[in-house]
Amino acid sequence: MTITARTPLTSAALLTGTALALSLSLTCSARAQTSPIRIGVLGDMSGYSMEIGGKGSTLAVRMAVEDHNNKAAGRPIEILDADMQNKPDLAAQIARRWYDVDKVDVITDLPNTPVALAVAKLGADTNHITLVTEAATTDLTGAQCAPTTVHFADDTNAVASGTAKALSEQGMKSWYFLTADFGFGLSMEASARKVIEASGGKVIGSVRHPLAASDFSSFLLQAQASKADVIALANLGSDTTTSIKQAAEFGISGGPQQVAGLLMLISDIKALGLPVAKGLWVTESFYWNSNDKTRAFAQRFAARNSGKMPTKAHAANYAAVTHYLNAVDAAGTTESKAVMAQMRALPIEYFGRPAKLRQDGRVLYDLDLYRVKAPEQSKGPYDFYDHIRTIKSEEAFLPLGSGGCTLGQ
Repeated sequence: MTITARTPLTSAALLTGTALALSLSLTCSARAQTSPIRIGVLGDMSGYSMEIGGKGSTLAVRMAVEDHNNKAAGRPIEILDADMQNKPDLAAQIARRWYDVDKVDVITDLPNTPVALAVAKLGADTNHITLVTEAATTDLTGAQCAPTTVHFADDTNAVASGTAKALSEQGMKSWYFLTADFGFGLSMEASARKVIEASGGKVIGSVRHPLAASDFSSFLLQAQASKADVIALANLGSDTTTSIKQAAEFGISGGPQQVAGLLMLISDIKALGLPVAKGLWVTESFYWNSNDKTRAFAQRFAARNSGKMPTKAHAANYAAVTHYLNAVDAAGTTESKAVMAQMRALPIEYFGRPAKLRQDGRVLYDLDLYRVKAPEQSKGPYDFYDHIRTIKSEEAFLPLGSGGCTLGQ
């Protein structure tokens, strides 16, 4: 057996090694303190909801970063964006690459329910914060809640509490649904059904349609034949506007039946035009002409967005990223647990409207119910809404724990 003699370390060698280790530690720490904070905007840049979010979401995030002086906790901020094409597998692939390769700290936007749920789960698994500013499913703060998810978008229960309730209160008791056949549409229909039934109404039928459909004639004719008081559209974006336009062409709108888009945004009203959209009910958390703060933001945004006013998705991206950066400043780090603690502790400034982050990830704020003006009532471009009433947050959002989430219980 051969025994190898080992030379004992001298004091000088030990000191040299210690100094080298300390130097490396300080270098890594310095890099961590000066490396950029990266924000990923994962949206629909080319599909059915691109006017709701799309490149406008990236612009809203950029404005939030600029208004934060392009730094948080002393570190510069960079923005990445990508088109997830409304495919959950592609969205998860992009998110994983962003986390593993590009060192993205937080992802925002996420306009599609399956996409939002997939990315939020990945965020929870990898300890990254997810800001959901478009997808509306209540599952994000219910059965699939996570300590790293922040749901800033109006959810299906909140929107149903406005539009569906308003129509029910107008005496419209029988309903027929045209529902987009994916998570958002099904969740919206379920939420609206609860409101309708609680108001003494009933759903007499429903039909499901594929995403990004171009022809709704067969669905609309089935709904018309039902003789329901309301033909409710549990869809969004171009699916909603196409449905409403075709209903008008068939003479359904303006007759004994009311066609109602349950999730309508200002971009939809612009696409429809007031002659077609007049009289529609709209539930919104943000309208550009609500107060001085909404007008100031909207005018800045429109000046950089070809004159188009921001949707509530754009406003939510701006507010969510601003709040995230304030929390990073307060925490002095981007570590998710510390930042989430600050996001829950700090008040949220939502364009003059107070808001707060609940333990289950739900951001609470008041909403408003509007009715779309007739053309002769409008005083200028994007002057679309008459305010009907404010919907308090406790009326709009489900109570803590009611959807199966145990966070905060």
